[in-house]
Formats: sequence, C-alpha cells, structure tokens
Amino acid sequence: MSKRGYLSRYMLIVKKLKAKPYSSYEDIQNYLDNRIDYMQLQDESLNIGFSKRTLQRDIREIYQIFGIQIEYSKTSKGYFISENEVENANFQRMMEAFDMFNSLNLAQDLTQFIQLEKRKSQGTENLYGILHAIKNHLQIKFSYEKFWEEEITSRLTEPYALKEFKNRWYLVAKDCKDNSIKSFALDRFTDMEITTRSFLYPQNFNIEEHYRYCFGIISPNGQEPQEIILSFDPFQGKYIKTLPLHETQKILMDNEDELQISLRLCITHDLVMELLSFGDNMKVLQPIALASQLKEAHQKATQQYS
Repeated sequence: MSKRGYLSRYMLIVKKLKAKPYSSYEDIQNYLDNRIDYMQLQDESLNIGFSKRTLQRDIREIYQIFGIQIEYSKTSKGYFISENEVENANFQRMMEAFDMFNSLNLAQDLTQFIQLEKRKSQGTENLYGILHAIKNHLQIKFSYEKFWEEEITSRLTEPYALKEFKNRWYLVAKDCKDNSIKSFALDRFTDMEITTRSFLYPQNFNIEEHYRYCFGIISPNGQEPQEIILSFDPFQGKYIKTLPLHETQKILMDNEDELQISLRLCITHDLVMELLSFGDNMKVLQPIALASQLKEAHQKATQQYS
C-alpha cells in the first residue's frame, strides 16, 4: 500500500474516534470497510487487510506522525483520543488541511466545478523557522513592508508567538528598536534570518492573555476592555449566533425583531472595521463613543457619493 493509502487509513481511524469515542475494534473495522471506495481513490491497489494487530500498529504510527494519542478504555470497552484543548484545535486544523488536500487532489479533472480564491502567498514558508526561533529563544531578523509606508525596513525582534487572523499569520514579537510588542504579518516578510543571539523569554507573557479582550491582531496598548452592546436585525443575527464575534459574546435578547449581544473588548481599529462591515444590519447601543465613531464613518462614506 502506498504512503497516501496509509495516511488515508490513519485519518479515517482518527475521524471515527473523533466522531464516536470509545469505538470498538469491530466499529473501526466496519467504518473502514464502508469507506474502502474512498481509500482506493488514494491508492487503487489498496487491500484493506485490517486486523487488531494492524490497528495497534496504526495507533503507534498515528502518535509518531501526528502526536495524536489513542488509548483503550477497559471500562467503556473502546478506543478514544486523549487530548487537551490545544491538541483539539491542532487536530481540527490538521483534519481540515488533509480533507482539503485530498479533495483538490481528486478534483484535477473537475476544475469546472471548483473555483479557488486567487491570493498571494501567506508567508507560511516561514512558520517552521519562526517556531524554531520561538522554542529556542533566538532573535530573528527580517525585512518588513507596511501597507501604509513605501519604505521597507529591517527589523530585529524577539519572537514570542504566532497568531492567525482572517487567513493571515502574524508574528507577535518584541521589536528590539523600541522594545515594544508588535505584530508582523508573515506575508510581508522578506529575507528572514534566524540569528544565533538568544534572548530571555518573558515569564509574564501569554498570547491568550495578551489578546483575551481584543478582536483581531492589534494589541490593546494599555487599553481597558469595555462592555459593548450590539443590536442585529434577525437575518444577520442568525449568522452571529452560529459564528460568534468573540469568545466573550453573550446573548442579551433574541426575538423576531432583533438579536442583542454584549461583548467585552478593547476598542481597536480591527474591531471598528469589523463592525462597519455589517452596514445597516447592526447598531451599536453601547458605548456611546463607539456608536458616534461608527456614525461618523458611515456619514463620511455616504459623502463619497454626494
């Protein structure tokens, strides 16, 4: 069986246990049998040949390759995935990437049915190097281009973490020039170099805490979070309920006339731009200063057509 065939089987085993924890060997075998057609798309010569011994070997391989720990519960008489919240997020992203890879690979003759978004590189080629520098506390140098500045500048930074926002990856790092913590978009990196100079990672820095009350990538810069109350029309409200704006979102009112939610966030440019995107489907009820800011922005936009 080809490597792709093995990987497909590994992923199917993991999918089965994710959907139904404490599945027995027989459950897993039946699941694989029912998806033999899918697996043969990855490897035409595939022979299922699945046994309890094969499953144990697959479990070891899955852990070695993906870091996913599969265990057996004698109490529940079935296999399950042992993971924490971070591992769960990593797993979900990995499965999405694998499904996308397989789908696009099979769709070479189906281009008339699939239209991919045309976009430039996201700078993900630097992810591994940056993670290496973060883990080993090594400074990195790179050339960086801001959208609002024509000049490309050279940066020396102490990398702290990576953050994703709206399909872009950002490096959160201390800029050695002014010792400020900033975010740098990876798609605007060039000439990245991992230096041999080490730095002391700050014990009080935590990426989750740093952005806990932020929408987007802009740091709070000493701001205190505020309670924000938004009113959405019923149609837009359905989207907001299924895809919350932020983890602090709470529903205050939900009826046939409106959805009203509260958020606890620092008011940054990223947040303002997101709220403006809802147009007349949303109204800011609180705080008044934020409502005035959006009102002024909408008025300026209207004047563009006067």
